[in-house]
Amino acid sequence: MSELFTLIVELEDKPGQLLRVLEPIARNGGNIVGIFHQRGKKTPLNRIPVEISFTADSRRAEKIVEELQKEFLIRQFGKLRTAVISLLLIGHVIHTDLSDTIKRVDNSEAECVELIVTMPERDEPSTAMITITAKSREALERALERLKGICKEKGILVLEPINDEI
Repeated sequence: MSELFTLIVELEDKPGQLLRVLEPIARNGGNIVGIFHQRGKKTPLNRIPVEISFTADSRRAEKIVEELQKEFLIRQFGKLRTAVISLLLIGHVIHTDLSDTIKRVDNSEAECVELIVTMPERDEPSTAMITITAKSREALERALERLKGICKEKGILVLEPINDEI
């Protein structure tokens, strides 16, 4: 049974690198779903991070990663979580310990994967767009309820959803 995987690999900024990283995926029966790379964004090793999503069965995905590790630096690999929601938090997001909020939401079923914070002035309310992914729609709903409870406790307004996943 095919599953959806995501892989982040660091590539040197020279011709042919993207093709070289895609060949083992195709050769081992993987089906590329998407590629995202920002040529202007460099890693500390002066390489370009490229995110590749592909489908394959678990055995083939492991073989793909084994082949890629021989030639490339793989920064991240795993099954893609299937449910996603983005929310806007308004209030003293930073002053109420943002790291505590994230730690309390994250678990084995769901996690905060992106956070964009705007803090106009030190004593003014801040805003944060937070994106949560989960293994299932039900796990995402539980994480959302957990986040709402935490935000109520901290006096933070939750506007949801920014996307239309849930």
